[in-house]
Amino acid sequence: MTFLRQQRTIRRPVAVLGFGYYSGKDVRVEFRPAPAGAGITFVREDIGFGARIPARCENRYEVPRRTCLRVGSAQVEMVEHILAALAGLQIDNCEIGVDQAEMPGCDGSAMAFVAAVESVGASEQAAEVNRLEITEHLSISSGDSYIEAFPATSDSYTLDYTVEYPNDPVIGYQVANLEVTPDLFRDEIAPCRTFVLQREADEMLRAGLGKRVRSHDLLIFDEKGPVNNRLRFENECARHKALDVIGDLALTGCEIVGHIVAHRSGHRLNAAFAQELERRFAGVTLKASA
Repeated sequence: MTFLRQQRTIRRPVAVLGFGYYSGKDVRVEFRPAPAGAGITFVREDIGFGARIPARCENRYEVPRRTCLRVGSAQVEMVEHILAALAGLQIDNCEIGVDQAEMPGCDGSAMAFVAAVESVGASEQAAEVNRLEITEHLSISSGDSYIEAFPATSDSYTLDYTVEYPNDPVIGYQVANLEVTPDLFRDEIAPCRTFVLQREADEMLRAGLGKRVRSHDLLIFDEKGPVNNRLRFENECARHKALDVIGDLALTGCEIVGHIVAHRSGHRLNAAFAQELERRFAGVTLKASA
């Protein structure tokens, strides 16, 4: 028999403070327990406690380089690292109170959110997790980028990501092969940071964005390597892109069972894939099976 795990929430509230990379505004994020079946919901408390934004595919809207959600006039931006942290730690239900639209960048990774959640611990709830089990091959692509899913060889969530920068050998070709479990996510995926090329950072600054960001806040690559920084893993760029995939696929609202293969995919393609996964597979396997 294969039994589904119970849904989980956090034991008590915990907060993370920081500033948004794009806006430069200070922001406080408070993670709070939520009842079984509630899922992940952002609350824009600066607007009002009724400004609730469930983290679901249908609430995503397109903004370059980040994942953003909107319900009515309420929106939250750059939510992918928070969603990845919760999915990676198997936190299914959580209310997230925020006082700005953009989430804190912290050090460009998910570690601040992981550390906060682990500091308060998790509680099992009286309901089984909603599971999205991939039972057949699915693939979508855009230009040279693609993302595809295969049935799992075991009852697991695994992910392969390939980064390819043929014109920027300082990043070059990288591959990350990862299994998504709470322990492995914390140790092997969560520490991996957002990265940009120096010329991209310069373009954003000219556009009036990221003025508060410094080289220690993320990975900025010039032709010699990370500027005033050191890599945490040789393939940190590929691992961070895998982290983004985990966060974007969390918009299905389900625990994924299957093998994901992504090549140069970004947030837009990830989100389209999440929608297709939900349409094809969500709710197919929600009970224990022999």
